[in-house]
Amino acid sequence: MADEEKLRIYRSLMIPVILVVILWLIKALDIIFNLDLNNFGLYPLQVKGLPGIFTSPFLHANLAHLFANSIPLLILGSFLFYFYQDIAWMILLMIYLITGIWVWVYARGGAAHIGASGVIYGLASFLFFSGMIRREKGLLVITMLVAFLYGGLIWGIFPELFPNQPISWESHLMGLLSGFVLAIYYRKQGPQRESWDWGDEDDDEDDGLWADPQIDDHPPEN
Repeated sequence: MADEEKLRIYRSLMIPVILVVILWLIKALDIIFNLDLNNFGLYPLQVKGLPGIFTSPFLHANLAHLFANSIPLLILGSFLFYFYQDIAWMILLMIYLITGIWVWVYARGGAAHIGASGVIYGLASFLFFSGMIRREKGLLVITMLVAFLYGGLIWGIFPELFPNQPISWESHLMGLLSGFVLAIYYRKQGPQRESWDWGDEDDDEDDGLWADPQIDDHPPEN
């Protein structure tokens, strides 16, 4: 493997790993010092919930919740930074902000929405739809891989399937929609499908190949 390829893989892994480490550090501090950081979650349509647009993805109800979000965040984040390295930061930031804002506007009130699942849904949605829109063969492989690994995420947007469970299906839905919108909006940025240019044919050469042979009106002398 070339050094350049190794460096690209390293860079694509570095950011997701750092993000996951930050999530675990925050949870560790919350547990050790009993900080009740989940109070800084996102409360829809409440002024006190506005900071939650920025803080809620970093907060998790318990270790099981955090672990469930860590693996897909690592995998999907690595895909994003490897295949869309030129626009990866912009996509991640926009998913993070748009999902939070939409959840604040449209989600149920009365409880704090926390967790990185909205960002995860946004990443999965962007990677899936972007590959389909661009129709680049390498990205289509990622589309199929995301569908295979995380196709089951789609059920997380239906609250009827999780009665009486504290699941923020609104975060899932808004993340999915934000990823879809960004896949369309940024479709002309980042990797593109190869286009083939055959060039203009040389008419002179064609004439030379297909022209009738010249007939000599003067027969050879004996």
